[in-house]
Amino acid sequence: MLLEQNTSEVSKMFKALSDDTRVKIAYALTCEEELCVCDVAYVVGCSTATASHHLRLLRNLGLAKYRKEGKLVYYSLDDDHVKQLIHIATTHQREVTERDRTS
Repeated sequence: MLLEQNTSEVSKMFKALSDDTRVKIAYALTCEEELCVCDVAYVVGCSTATASHHLRLLRNLGLAKYRKEGKLVYYSLDDDHVKQLIHIATTHQREVTERDRTS
């Protein structure tokens, strides 16, 4: 059974991933080991300031981590659990779409 505090933390994680831009960012980070903020912005189609804001939120929730190299900041998903979560969600959505198409 989930404790109320754990339920709240899980809810925050899913709330963060309910944003289209953050899902795109998380998915991009499953495809690449790490990306700098400018590359995330390019892939997602937003400004570097917007990408940085979303990445910071993902980092604060423990979904992403970063490292600095000179003036560049590189982000990656925090661990394999986060990658699995994104993979499971995208795979499930593809299966639902395919099932709906054939129904």
